[in-house]
Amino acid sequence: MQQAKISLTPPLVEFLGDYRIYGFKDKSTMVRVALRQLQKEFEQRSLEQSADLYAELYDEDAELQEMTEAALAEWPEWQP
Repeated sequence: MQQAKISLTPPLVEFLGDYRIYGFKDKSTMVRVALRQLQKEFEQRSLEQSADLYAELYDEDAELQEMTEAALAEWPEWQP
């Protein structure tokens, strides 16, 4: 596993020092979990922004709306 040198403020160093209280086996694991969570949040935000952009483009494109409606009309209904 690669290592990285980072600088933390004193309150973050103190927080990280409490890793056992939060159920982590070591400081590195706590940092990795926190960074993975932050990464997931950024990815989710990016997906939401992309979806918003597609929705905006769809709302402004009458031709695309007509094509979608036509395709849906021909789509077979699902029956459980």
